[in-house]
Amino acid sequence: MSDKSKDKKSYGKDTQFVLSGRSPSDNHGFVNPPVVHGSTVVFEKTEDLYLQKAKYYYGRRSSPTIDALTQAVAELEGAHGTVLTPSGLSACTLALLSVVKTGEHVLITDTAYEPTRHFADTILIPMGVEVEYYDPLLGSEIAKLFKDNTVAVYTESPGSETFEIQDIPAIVEAAHAKDIAVVLDNTWGTQLFFDAFAHGVDISVTAGTKYIVGHSDAMLGTVSANEKHWSRLLDVHGALGYHVGPDDIYLALRGLRTMPMRLRQHEQNALEIARWLEARPEVDRVLHPGLASHPGHALWKRDFTGSCGLFGLVLKDSTVSQARAMIDALDLFGFGFSWGGFESLVTHPAPKKHRTATNWQETNQLLRLHVGLEDIEDLKADLEQGFAAFKAAAR
Repeated sequence: MSDKSKDKKSYGKDTQFVLSGRSPSDNHGFVNPPVVHGSTVVFEKTEDLYLQKAKYYYGRRSSPTIDALTQAVAELEGAHGTVLTPSGLSACTLALLSVVKTGEHVLITDTAYEPTRHFADTILIPMGVEVEYYDPLLGSEIAKLFKDNTVAVYTESPGSETFEIQDIPAIVEAAHAKDIAVVLDNTWGTQLFFDAFAHGVDISVTAGTKYIVGHSDAMLGTVSANEKHWSRLLDVHGALGYHVGPDDIYLALRGLRTMPMRLRQHEQNALEIARWLEARPEVDRVLHPGLASHPGHALWKRDFTGSCGLFGLVLKDSTVSQARAMIDALDLFGFGFSWGGFESLVTHPAPKKHRTATNWQETNQLLRLHVGLEDIEDLKADLEQGFAAFKAAAR
């Protein structure tokens, strides 16, 4: 196979996932890049270091293994560059630290991933950063919240736990008119289903732990930036000393090659389960942007090319004890954090605890499902078993 054939961007997206970050001619013809374990890089001559002739300087910053994944993600994102972090959360916090400093104002969606919000409240605010949370449904009206010292909007669409779709192009247009950066946590949309940079985003964050790795056996994050924000992102990344081990990167590279196939199966399974749940008498509503019943469905259809396996549902006339009884009765849906692996999962969020710009008024119980790759009829039977326990707990 030649590395010089065609521009990778001329291929379809699935082909790009196979080709990105790979250069067999650099690796003696081997299809996959080497897994390089190393800290010290020894230079042949002093000028290699002092005249910057060497390709690599220190194992924390770069290696053939690191380069393979960062180049792959940057190519898939259409970004100027990508850096890796040890977790999805560290990717979120790095992105924020690269765009704000003491005395500046940042707008963060009220539906952000709760640990990201905790970072803003416990680290950014004590640092003297002015943090303000905004209603995710504002769209272009977000401009009314801009101040003279506003430097960034941090968004996440769909919203964490409650799945509100934001009008990202409208937010970008309003922000860029004031030279304000837009950062997006694109973990749900992924590099496959939402083109962050084509929609004007400046910095795109994903938890590679989820669908890139895809097997619940490694943790890492990716942060990609356009040319304007790349230098600062790279500098802050280096100053914080972030590094991801080569074995975790290897697992991410392996997962990346099959990500489109896996993700489309997650999408298919999740949509079938979501539609099935909509017809259930125990379910008040299903929070899945891919359903026509979702309030943000039109925006999702305009901006996204697909949906992943994660969505929510509100149980009708439900109590905490009923929701817990249902979860405890499930066999295939494991009760645990994270998502994006091959297995189905369930959590029991309480979004009202960490919302300030909006008011989650739902009194019924919310469940979040990640629909995995199991047989769809087995998953339905498992949920049937859960609903039986749910109803029994009401007696």
